[in-house]
Amino acid sequence: MERVPIDPRPDWRHLIESQGMLYAATRLEDGSEVPYWHEEAYYRFTLPEVEHLEEVTRELHEMCVAAARHILDRGSLAAFGLPEEARPYLRRTLDENHPSLYGRFDLAWGGEGGPVDGVKLLEYNADTPTTLIEASLIQWFWLRDRFPDRDQWNSLHERLVRAWARMTPALRSDTVHFAHVGGTDFDEEWLTASYLRDTAIEAGLNTVGLEVADIGWHDGDLRFVDLEERAIDTMFVLYPWEDMLTEPFGANVIAHPRSCLFVEPAWKVVLSNKALLATLWELYPGHPNLLPAYLDSPRELTSYVAKPLHGREGDSVRIVTPDSTYVHPTVDYDGSEGWCYQEYVPLPDLDGNQVVLGSWIVDGKPAGLGIRESDGPVTDFYARFVPHMVDTPAPTAEDRAAWLEEG
Repeated sequence: MERVPIDPRPDWRHLIESQGMLYAATRLEDGSEVPYWHEEAYYRFTLPEVEHLEEVTRELHEMCVAAARHILDRGSLAAFGLPEEARPYLRRTLDENHPSLYGRFDLAWGGEGGPVDGVKLLEYNADTPTTLIEASLIQWFWLRDRFPDRDQWNSLHERLVRAWARMTPALRSDTVHFAHVGGTDFDEEWLTASYLRDTAIEAGLNTVGLEVADIGWHDGDLRFVDLEERAIDTMFVLYPWEDMLTEPFGANVIAHPRSCLFVEPAWKVVLSNKALLATLWELYPGHPNLLPAYLDSPRELTSYVAKPLHGREGDSVRIVTPDSTYVHPTVDYDGSEGWCYQEYVPLPDLDGNQVVLGSWIVDGKPAGLGIRESDGPVTDFYARFVPHMVDTPAPTAEDRAAWLEEG
C-alpha cells in the first residue's frame, strides 16, 4: 500500500460533476472551499493486500451479524441508547431475514509492514453509509482515464444491481420508495439515495422518490403513504434508525410491524452503533482485527478513543493518551446516549495524511474500497476522498463476470 503523487486531470471537476458527484468540494465556515474529491495522489495496492482486506471484511461482517443476534436475544438495548420497546420489531426484521443492501467498515491499516499491526476495525457504518458514489462510480471512471490497463477493488455498482434483483421476490411490491432528508440536489444524502434508486431501476424495479418529511401515515389503513396517497409497501430510507425509533414515525413502525418493509432493515441499528465494538470484543476477545472496547469505562486502556454511541463524522470524539487529550470540536453534541471507549491506535500516516480504509459490503459480500484521508487524527466532515488502483492487469469482461458469479 503506497500513496503516489500524480497530476490531476485538467478538467477533473467538470468530469466528476458530469458523472453525478456534485459535492466535489467541502465548504468551510468562512465560505471558502477545500477539495473533497482529491486526485493529486492515489493509493496503490498489491493483489495480496486486497485479497487480505476482502477476507477480513467477510469475516468481520459475519461476526457483526452474529453479534446483532446476541444483542437482540439477550443484550441491553439501553446500553445502546435504544428504546427497549423496539426489541420485538428489531428481532422480527432479523429473524425474518428482511433484505439488507449495503454497509461500510472503517478500517485502520497501512498495508503489510505498515505502522498498524494488522487490519483493525474502527467502526461499522451499516445503516446510512455515504461516500458511495465516489467509491462506486467516480474512482472507477478515474481509473479508466488514468490506468486503463490496471485493476481496482470495486464491484460496487454491479453488486448493488444484482442485490436489488436478488431481493425482488422478498419485497412487498415491485415499487420501492426512496426517501432522504430534505436538501438540495448538491447534498450527498440526496445524491446517494438517487444513485441507489438508479441501481434499483437498472434491476427492473419501479421507484418513487420523496423526502422523509413527506412520508404520511394513514390511520384508517394503518400504513405509510406518499404525497399522492399511494401505499408505501417497500421503502429505502437514508435516515438513521436510532432517530426514527424515538420519533412518531418510528412509533408507527413498532406498533404496526407489517405496515412496510424497510431497506435497510431495522436490526442494523445495532451495527451502526459504537456499542457494537464493545459487544464484539466481549464475544471475540483478542481477535486480531478488533480493538479492546468497553462501555462502562476505559478500564485497563491507557490510550483510548471515547466515541458517542450515535455519533457520526467524528462527533465529539476524544482521544486520550498518557501524554495528552484531544477533543474533536463538534457543536451541540453531548453524547447523552452513552459512550464507547476503544483502544487508540494512530491512523497510518502517509506523507502527512492520516488514512482510513472504507471497505464495502453489498448483499453480505465484500464489494470494494474507498479511501479517506485527513490532516488530523479524526476522520471527519472535512476529510478527502482519494482514488486507488490495484497493481495488477485489469481482468477481461468475461473474467469479471465469472468472479461476480462466484461471489
